[in-house]
Amino acid sequence: MRAASYSKSNKLTLLHRGAEFFPALIQAFDTAESEIYLETYIFAQDATADLVQAALIRAAQRGVQVYVIADWLGTGAARCAMLAQEFATTGVHYKNFNPWFRRGLARTHRKLVVVDGRLAFLGGLNINDDMLSDEGSQIPLPQPRWDFAVSISGPLVADIYAEAAAQWARRHFINLRYRLQNMRLPRSLRHEAAHQVAEAALVIRDNLRNRSTIQRNLLQAMGRARHTAYFVTPYFAPGRKLRQALAIAASRGVTVTLLIGVGQFRMQDAVAQSFYPKLSRAGVNIVEYRKTQLHGKVVVIDDEWATIGSSNFDGLSLFINHEANIIVRDADFARDLRQHIARGVTEGVVISPAEVARLSWGRRTLNKLAYFLYLSVLQLITAGKYTK
Repeated sequence: MRAASYSKSNKLTLLHRGAEFFPALIQAFDTAESEIYLETYIFAQDATADLVQAALIRAAQRGVQVYVIADWLGTGAARCAMLAQEFATTGVHYKNFNPWFRRGLARTHRKLVVVDGRLAFLGGLNINDDMLSDEGSQIPLPQPRWDFAVSISGPLVADIYAEAAAQWARRHFINLRYRLQNMRLPRSLRHEAAHQVAEAALVIRDNLRNRSTIQRNLLQAMGRARHTAYFVTPYFAPGRKLRQALAIAASRGVTVTLLIGVGQFRMQDAVAQSFYPKLSRAGVNIVEYRKTQLHGKVVVIDDEWATIGSSNFDGLSLFINHEANIIVRDADFARDLRQHIARGVTEGVVISPAEVARLSWGRRTLNKLAYFLYLSVLQLITAGKYTK
């Protein structure tokens, strides 16, 4: 595992929901001069995705080199075929990630963009409409999807660029000289002036050198927590170590709040709820977000340390898929993100220890059965690593 490599003098802007993210993204595409990399799990077929697609095509038609990777499973085979056809006629370079599981089970769940090697976007937002459910049903949501991204300028962009370019190179043959030239290009930007507002690092999960990088950094941060820890995730089913870290922190006096999205997948909800009794007994505050689809994957600890990105706190994200997060050590950024989380908590439903204790025998049994099935599948496809 590679340790997180922090850089200073980064300018970060927190973007809440698509209403803030997509206008900034499209503006960046419309001002791009040389190169765009975009990697996403879902590239939907809806009005918002059409706007993004049109901006990418406009960039390509004025001579910008545009590279797009969409996950074959997350985007869907039919939509991937449509994108390949439409992009091929407009000059956009496009690849599907792992079609038909030819390279194993891993998916690219990352959501990252780099424009001209100088501006990056990273977070939890796919290329899809905030007001439509994201599992392909096109069901309208009662409120905009609750999610976050961040725009980044400064030295950290070079690391994100290198990762985006390497992912494209793995999907498509590029000669070694061209790869080296591309990898060197953004490094020169390290000397550009930027507002020093944050110390930040890119952390990724893959199935090579970074199998446990994201989880290891989460565990280290929880081990150092002194006062508060806010965890937000739509799908909660981490391995034993991370569950224990939350419980241990709470038992030593840290105020641990777990905000979980519910209502999208019944099986997933049951798995998460199977952990409620132990977490509740340890003193973890559990809040379910039911107002709309919660999709953000963020953590804030002690208003000093924060992470935001694509990684859920479940077996798929922590042990199988390709993920990308940034870690930020900056009090102002952490407080801003924590205030958003606090508002989400007030909109959620608190699951009190008394309510957990009152769960019926039948419901507890169904929750345990759901977890047993989940555990069995994850143990099989991770070769026994899931519970670690």
